[in-house]
Amino acid sequence: MSSAYLLVSHGSKDPRPQVAMEELARNLQDKLADSNNQERDVNHIGTAYLEIHPQPLHQQIIDFSRKIIADGCRHLKIIPLFLLPGVHVTEDIPAEVELAKLALKEDIFIELQPYLGSDRGLQKLLTRKIIDPSVDGRIIVAHGSRRVEANNTIQAMAISVNAVAAYWAVSPSLQDIVAQLVADGKKKIAIIPYFLFPGGITDAIMQSIQDLKLQFPEVSFQLYEPLGANGELIDLIWDLMQQ
Repeated sequence: MSSAYLLVSHGSKDPRPQVAMEELARNLQDKLADSNNQERDVNHIGTAYLEIHPQPLHQQIIDFSRKIIADGCRHLKIIPLFLLPGVHVTEDIPAEVELAKLALKEDIFIELQPYLGSDRGLQKLLTRKIIDPSVDGRIIVAHGSRRVEANNTIQAMAISVNAVAAYWAVSPSLQDIVAQLVADGKKKIAIIPYFLFPGGITDAIMQSIQDLKLQFPEVSFQLYEPLGANGELIDLIWDLMQQ
């Protein structure tokens, strides 16, 4: 039974994440076509958004399902491109998937895959990003969640790459962690945004670093890019698709 795949992300008013999502889907579609020896115009990879979209997620799932059913596909895998097991991953997306299943009944088998942040390959990807041996302080900045368990996963990820976790939406903040590292004598601090793509929050992090440079002129700050729609991320998502 051939499968189709729907990549689900949060959604943003900033157009950049959606552009990156569509690029990601095209690259994965090419990879899928090569692996299945199929025509590239047979599009069995789609994108959907949990928020800031004209339609709710369950309706996007229904519409995509009906499209692929018309192409003879009866198996859809939902891939949540989220980095934290927060409320969106644990409650919102499963609820929307169930609504879609109720509407489609037995027409298609819909399977919700593990969220992207659960892939252990992300740790290796972050380790390869932080390669400057002169850095003596490292901070991973994630969005953060009101679910403590979700933030614990970031804490563990940070420890595994010899970094400290900071959060944009909850405590401790980037400013708090930088002040702590400076008090510990750190002079060159790398800041790694734990986000898929550039957007409003990564822009705000960049501005925060400009403010921190004024506050701590004796410290050198090195800002990394977010994960991005590169080959390594494509491979991680591909692994989720094959589960």
